[in-house]
Amino acid sequence: MAAAKNNKSRQDQPTSVVTAGAGFLGSHLVELLLERGHRVVILDNLVTGSADNVAHLAGKRHLRFIHQDVTEFIFLGGSVDYVWHFASPASPIDYLELPIQTLKVGSLGTHKALGLAKHKRARFLLASTSEIYGDPLVHPQSEDYWGNVNPIGPRGCYDEAKRFAEAITMAYHREHGIDTRIVRIFNTYGPRMRLNDGRVVPAFISQALQHRPLTVFGDGSQTRSFCYCSDLIEGIYRLMMSDTNQPVNIGNPREMTVLEFAREIIRVTGSRSRIVFKPLPQDDPKQRKPDITRAKKLLGWEPKVILAAGLEKTIAYFRGKVLD
Repeated sequence: MAAAKNNKSRQDQPTSVVTAGAGFLGSHLVELLLERGHRVVILDNLVTGSADNVAHLAGKRHLRFIHQDVTEFIFLGGSVDYVWHFASPASPIDYLELPIQTLKVGSLGTHKALGLAKHKRARFLLASTSEIYGDPLVHPQSEDYWGNVNPIGPRGCYDEAKRFAEAITMAYHREHGIDTRIVRIFNTYGPRMRLNDGRVVPAFISQALQHRPLTVFGDGSQTRSFCYCSDLIEGIYRLMMSDTNQPVNIGNPREMTVLEFAREIIRVTGSRSRIVFKPLPQDDPKQRKPDITRAKKLLGWEPKVILAAGLEKTIAYFRGKVLD
């Protein structure tokens, strides 16, 4: 009977639960789900998220916000069709300051979110990360690469939390028949990133807008690939609605060095900033470029937003924050 109710809900108006729905990516996902006719329940303890990210959605009839730590038992009445598990600190500043909380949300939080999906017979999506590849020895990174991760290094709390999250997700899929999805997210940028996020996009833009030196670690030859948030969220939505249980990379394969990116930020902001160099942090990945063959084949997805257009929107957002 419960399965029949669940199927009816998906046909009429599906209900989605988004952990960390007030975070950078979670808030963009919540917007998309509401636009596509979902009822949405946000679970967020606001440790790294912000109510400001979803304030513009206040009063939406089909949106509910619950202030909760997802490492604790999740109880929700009614049917749930989709569980989108995004909860986790995601920037080096956050997970280096909150290593135990990061490990707990990757393990206990994923366990609780999977338990909700199991109880509700809902489809489950794990927001994993390119960091599970560590400092890769294979380039570009495809989903069949197992990674080069230092489990006891300073970044291990995040890398291993996500690797465990993938393992328990697949265990629930095999043992309990949960319909699961795993997305491996590569560098993403856009409005609603925090100024003090610590990642390269907000760091460079905020420094440039204030005409402060742009901090490049190492010699800047390490590479990153930047995907605009709307492209990423569209890819994740397609993955959830697909038939694959395999991990899928979602990101932009256009690769550039960090030094090239710093110079581009100075150019497009018209900044008077100069570039300064500092030592490379331990275990910082030297290369990042997704192989998106699987996403193209299974989802018909590839990024559409060019860097110039994405940066224009992102810089406009940060300009307002810096001037406030």
